[in-house]
Amino acid sequence: MGSAAAFHLARAGKKVLGLDRFTPPHSFGSSHGQSRIIREAYFEHPVYVPIVQRAYELWNDLARKTGQQLFLQTGGLMIGRPDGLVVAGARRSAEMHRLPHQFLSAEEITRRFPALRPTKDMAGVWEPRAGVLFPEQCIAAHLARAQEHGAILHYAERVLRWEPDGSGVKVTTDIDDYRAEQVILSAGSWLKSLLPDLDLPLTVERQVLFWFDSSDRKSFQPERCPIHLWEYAAGRFFYGFPEVGNGVKVAGHHEGELTDPDLIRREVGPEEIEVMQRIIQPFLPSLDGCFREAAVCMYTNTPDGHFLIDRHPSLPQVLIASPCSGHGFKFSSAIGEILGDLITNGRSRFDLSLFRFRP
Repeated sequence: MGSAAAFHLARAGKKVLGLDRFTPPHSFGSSHGQSRIIREAYFEHPVYVPIVQRAYELWNDLARKTGQQLFLQTGGLMIGRPDGLVVAGARRSAEMHRLPHQFLSAEEITRRFPALRPTKDMAGVWEPRAGVLFPEQCIAAHLARAQEHGAILHYAERVLRWEPDGSGVKVTTDIDDYRAEQVILSAGSWLKSLLPDLDLPLTVERQVLFWFDSSDRKSFQPERCPIHLWEYAAGRFFYGFPEVGNGVKVAGHHEGELTDPDLIRREVGPEEIEVMQRIIQPFLPSLDGCFREAAVCMYTNTPDGHFLIDRHPSLPQVLIASPCSGHGFKFSSAIGEILGDLITNGRSRFDLSLFRFRP
């Protein structure tokens, strides 16, 4: 969210300073791991659909202007019981927004996509526009374009605190002090520590990403395997990708332990690999090859599972953004634009009421 906001504000002619305690793209937050899903029939809530549609436009525009591949269209399947959260919610969003989609039985899914084996009581919503974003390339592209438009970016500089400075704000880092008319706090899992006065009800969840080899690599190629998200039991989820060069990536969704961003356990133990293998084996039976690697990132969760994009309740020069409850990266191009509009115009064309701060 921060890299995209820096780009949109700099492109609008604003004087922009971006601060990051690490050197992005990096592997310490929530935006790494080689791939992220982008999908349109959003089961979480229909209000997301117009925003993700704008995100598609902005990702395509960014790719054209940088000459890089940032997105791979594979299609997508939301799989589970027909009355479950994933399938019913995706179908509702698709129908409400008249999105191209198909409702598939378990048998139809396996016939079309041999790598995927839903049980007979499952079904799926197929959407053709879904696919894979490459997050490290996306962040690097936003940062490079921000600098081309005049943004000043300071890396390996930790923000220690901020305070109101008249109608503006003063930010203190471990290197210097800075003053600005407005500030965007987009610190992900570290956001709560930067807003101690609000006691934000955020939790940080350790999220493990896994890569495995397959005995049937052909079935996992992008032209034969879409991105896929499964509600494999009531309220329990995992997701997966086609093979895009480094094995097949899978991960649980909201299955991780609560943690602290500065104390998170970065090592992945053999028992965690075994648990993941047991979960996916009935549904991805040919993903039976060797474990290749794992990575750890973080979800920053709100109580309702939605985003937080709002002004500080008593300091309008402070804009809070980016706790995205584990499903935000795909939106970041559009949210960067939204943050830019809120800073420059005080409003957005999108309905943001779902994302307001609720003490």
